[in-house]
Amino acid sequence: MNKIELLLHGWDSCYENEDWYPPLTDALQGLTAEQANWRPEGEYVNTIAENLNHLIFYKERLLYRMTGQESEYPDMTNDDTFVVASTSNETWETTLTRLQAVHQGIRDRIAQWVEHDFEHVYPNRSQSVGRWVNSLIMHDAYHTGQIMFIRKLQGSWPSRRSFE
Repeated sequence: MNKIELLLHGWDSCYENEDWYPPLTDALQGLTAEQANWRPEGEYVNTIAENLNHLIFYKERLLYRMTGQESEYPDMTNDDTFVVASTSNETWETTLTRLQAVHQGIRDRIAQWVEHDFEHVYPNRSQSVGRWVNSLIMHDAYHTGQIMFIRKLQGSWPSRRSFE
């Protein structure tokens, strides 16, 4: 397995193909807008919708770089990437659609790479695009775990799952 195949395996596993942990699509399956915007009482915790907006921001940023559509970094802090404009059903469905589109858009580009594309460094970046994608895979895994934990707190995720 070469670097690109390994990257595609990770990309697919974090989004829709269960491997060592449930993928993001499983963690989001069947969620309503109300559940996605639910926050447990007590300590501040990002909602599922906030986490998804955060993931989408960084994926869209990479996709815009890959397609030459981004020239400058938006004037935002990391905290700004968690903001949810609306808690409506329509906004939640749009968020899910955006997630799927950006994830697939990046996957389509990775699938077209040849070995040296993995090492490409975009202007004003210090790491290769291959490392950037790998970091996004780990980032997705981390936030997917948070999403499943929030679902467990709200009682919308099973306490036990079969991995067979």
